[in-house]
Amino acid sequence: QVQLVESGGGLVQAGGSLRLSCAVSGRTFSNYAMGWFRQAPGKEREFVAAISWTVGTRYYADSVKGRFTISRDNAKNTLYLQMNSLKPEDTAVYFCAAARSYVYTVRDSDYAYWGQGTQVTVSS
Repeated sequence: QVQLVESGGGLVQAGGSLRLSCAVSGRTFSNYAMGWFRQAPGKEREFVAAISWTVGTRYYADSVKGRFTISRDNAKNTLYLQMNSLKPEDTAVYFCAAARSYVYTVRDSDYAYWGQGTQVTVSS
């Protein structure tokens, strides 16, 4: 059974930083692309960042480009999201997800497995 468990969320002031982690078990982590999504209250889930299985390709939503960095440690089966210069509009539940293939994608329908989410709250 595949499990994704996020951690690292919390409350931070605007301009601050947080690092999210996503531990993956039950699957050969290194063979698949991984992504981060988020969902704010009253809004649809949206793409944040994705990384290919080789770590050679990363892709970001325009809203986080230059502030967030996605990375992965295949030896530790762990995905990360470093979030800097946080803004109140970054407040949301953040989800990590494992894609159906090794190619990164921005569509949530292309992701087969999801974590339970971790809350990130940015105060102004």
